[in-house]
Amino acid sequence: MNPVLEAWNAADTSEANQAMLACCGAQRWAGQMVALRPITTIATLSEAADRVWAAMGESDWLEAFACHPRIGERKAPSASEQSSSWSQQEQSGTTTATQSALRQLAEDNALYEQRFRFTYIVCATGKSAEEMLAILQRRLGNTRVAELREAAEEQRQIMQIRLGKWLVS
Repeated sequence: MNPVLEAWNAADTSEANQAMLACCGAQRWAGQMVALRPITTIATLSEAADRVWAAMGESDWLEAFACHPRIGERKAPSASEQSSSWSQQEQSGTTTATQSALRQLAEDNALYEQRFRFTYIVCATGKSAEEMLAILQRRLGNTRVAELREAAEEQRQIMQIRLGKWLVS
């Protein structure tokens, strides 16, 4: 068994919950994951994470989204230290962005939040600032319902990547 997973299975509820919240900021999702312990394989953990996430609703999605900084920013106010560190890694494509691209990201982030009333969520791993900007601009054409679903899928992808990072920490 993976040593991180083994330690998580043995951890107290609060500690186990904090580990899950670093991977996805939805309290209900984290609590349900902790309640499933013991989880003995990485595959089972991944499947459970997706199954539990699929049962979440808009309020859970919005809670998770709020734990992400805007693309191009460093930290979300409600994010844990681990989550913030991972966000910086995931958004590394913005470190080489031009000032023009960063300015446009900031402007379009504000427009997105005004339109949809939540933070733009994209699985940023491996994407340049320009790619994230193009995705943001395309998604501005979505309805709120369609955008919530697309953002929830992006959050699911982020959660799976973070579970993988957590398992090797």
